[in-house]
Amino acid sequence: MPKHLKKLSEELIHQNPWWEYKHDRYEKPNGEVGDYWYGEEHGSVMIVPVLPDGRLILTLQHRYLPDKQSMEFPGGGVLDNISVLDSAKQELYEETGYTADEWTGMGNFEALAGFFKSKTHVYLAKVTAQGQQHLDDTEEIEIVQRRPDEFDELIARGEILDGKTLAVWALVRHYFIA
Repeated sequence: MPKHLKKLSEELIHQNPWWEYKHDRYEKPNGEVGDYWYGEEHGSVMIVPVLPDGRLILTLQHRYLPDKQSMEFPGGGVLDNISVLDSAKQELYEETGYTADEWTGMGNFEALAGFFKSKTHVYLAKVTAQGQQHLDDTEEIEIVQRRPDEFDELIARGEILDGKTLAVWALVRHYFIA
């Protein structure tokens, strides 16, 4: 069984509105001391919105770092002052304009467990109504709708490149595809 590392100290190196960069010192089982650098945030949410006819709602946006269009499930960060579920409801509404009456927790995962502390919480939302998007000044998001049976083909064609969306699909796929 892998050995547990004992944390000796934690240092905050940089902080911004979205996450922190940290440096820990730790002790190995043999007594040697090591260094670990990582990012940390308050967690995130991703929502799988489902229309009454079974189609999935996805967002299409340009992602700066890969410089590509990315089709993704809506999602975002968990805010300090509200619950995880309320963060999910807020993100769905802001990015898509949709609201949902029925919310089901589908699980969670650590997307980048080796270098970033951030649990992603996944919800299935049966959407009921759509209003206007409420995007911030850095967002330009187009809403797209796809059938669940099209999703694997979208992945194969490289239209879905976001790792969190791929992980979410792995969690929820059994719900849609028998």
